[in-house]
Amino acid sequence: MFVSSQNSPPVFKDFTLVMPAVAVGNVGQLAVDLIVSTLNMSRVGYMHTDCLIPMSGNNPYSTCKEDAEELHTPAEVYTAAELKLVVLQIRAPIIQTKSKRFRQQLVSWIKASGFSRTVVLSSSHAYQRDDQQLQGSPLRYLVTPSLLGVCADALKELGWREMERTPAFPGLTDADAEPRLSIPGGGITKGLYSDSCAEDLPLAVLLLFCSEGDNIPDAFALVNHLNDWLHLLDDQDQAPKSKWKIPASWSLLFGSGIPPALF
Repeated sequence: MFVSSQNSPPVFKDFTLVMPAVAVGNVGQLAVDLIVSTLNMSRVGYMHTDCLIPMSGNNPYSTCKEDAEELHTPAEVYTAAELKLVVLQIRAPIIQTKSKRFRQQLVSWIKASGFSRTVVLSSSHAYQRDDQQLQGSPLRYLVTPSLLGVCADALKELGWREMERTPAFPGLTDADAEPRLSIPGGGITKGLYSDSCAEDLPLAVLLLFCSEGDNIPDAFALVNHLNDWLHLLDDQDQAPKSKWKIPASWSLLFGSGIPPALF
């Protein structure tokens, strides 16, 4: 599934993997954009799969005219070796009938690569929260049992709230119905988390409750929370937004503007 762009395949053992889920507002993808751009991460390969809608385009992290025309694909892998960090950026929707297969491919790659932990950046529909989820910060987390023992103290110090389980039948009181995990609008988030629990993989999910629209503030919020945990940036004294480098592709998030010829 992973195809290296180098002569010798990179070794990812004991690296941290950060990846987005294609979810409401594309918050995870935007947050990953900020990480790749700010850390000036190197592209080391791509994921070869028929589970994503095929597409290609120019370099989203272009810094000069010379590299602007590089061809980029729907799922690419970037690395910052000095931080032992790998990022998988997914830029295309998952084909609905192949969602389970794509999750299986991801789990196989994660296991084969030997990552020390995987962090999935995601989001969920804010309007579908229940009463308990309206309290506190819009950030929630999930962590698999195999990772909990390693990061429990860090999560407690950060003061984050775990994603609440909701009633199977909202509004009805049934002592026999156990609360369930629900992430509406979260794409493969729930399935990938469940698969990782079953496969005993060290995986965490960070997600924000949000709505569709201008989700740039949500992306900054999510990546700042991630930085509080992983300490990706050295300078913690800067303002939250000023420490992240905005990629060139963000100038076209809402299209290229209205053609003057219309008027």
